[in-house]
Amino acid sequence: MREEIRKLFPELQEIHDVALREKVLDVWVEALETGGWKPDDLMQIPFTLLAADVQIMYLEHVRTVCRMCIAMEDVLKDAYGDRARIDHDTLVAGALLADVGKMLEYERRDGKIVKGRKGEYLRHPFSGVGLCYRHDIPDAVMHMVATHSKEGDHVKRFPESIIFHHADFTDFELVK
Repeated sequence: MREEIRKLFPELQEIHDVALREKVLDVWVEALETGGWKPDDLMQIPFTLLAADVQIMYLEHVRTVCRMCIAMEDVLKDAYGDRARIDHDTLVAGALLADVGKMLEYERRDGKIVKGRKGEYLRHPFSGVGLCYRHDIPDAVMHMVATHSKEGDHVKRFPESIIFHHADFTDFELVK
C-alpha cells in the first residue's frame, strides 16, 4: 500500500526531511486501513459532502491544494525573502494531512459516500490530529490539521496554516 500511496501523492517528495515524509506516509496508511478504504478509492470519493454534485474528487483536491500552497510559498518567498517565515516541510506535510481524517469521517453506504458514524462524532480536523499524534507528527503540522477549517477560526493560525486555510477554501468556494 505504501508504494501505491507514494504514486498517488508525488508531492510527498517535496518533503525534504525523510523521517517526516515517512511519518506522513504512515498516517495515510493507517487512515486508509482504519477507514476501510483502498488507495484507488481516493478518486471515487468527493472531496466534500457539504456541496451537491461535486465533480472534484478527494485525491484531486488534496494534491491541488498542496500545489497551491507551494505556489503561494514561492511567491511570498520571492517577494519577501527571509522575511517570509514559512517552513516548507511543515507546509507540505500539513497540506497532505489536513483532510486525512476524512478517511474516518466518511464511509461507503449503499454505494454512496456519506458521513459515517465516526463522522457524526468527530469532524476530520479532530480525527486527523488523532491519527497524526499516533505517528509523532510535529506539533506545527498538527496545528495545520487542527486549524485549517472552521475549527481554527477562533485560534491564532501560524503562517503555514494561514496559507493552507486560504488555498483550501479557494478550492471549496469554487464548487459550493
